[in-house]
Amino acid sequence: MAHPLRQAQNVGMEIPSFDDFQTQALRQGFDAVLTREWAPHALVDPHTHPFAVQALMVRGELWLTVNGVTQHLRAGDRFSLEPEVLHAERYGSEGATFWVARRIAS
Repeated sequence: MAHPLRQAQNVGMEIPSFDDFQTQALRQGFDAVLTREWAPHALVDPHTHPFAVQALMVRGELWLTVNGVTQHLRAGDRFSLEPEVLHAERYGSEGATFWVARRIAS
């Protein structure tokens, strides 16, 4: 079984525009694309979503914990989660912004 969190850190490319990120995500079959903003030091307890996620960090830091493994994400890092994967989030001293594409599980 594949790991429920897939990450590609700083793949050596500049951060695309939101419009380019959105266009690509919609072409890949995602249903919605939005910007998420998080306050400094925000903590999000373990939770799940009924949708798959593909995201790109554009500002700040996020520590994302899945299955007891924590990954530190910064601007330029990408991650994805499958639907119903239990995860927790912790944000850095500057808060964070990421763009997220969501695909509703069918």
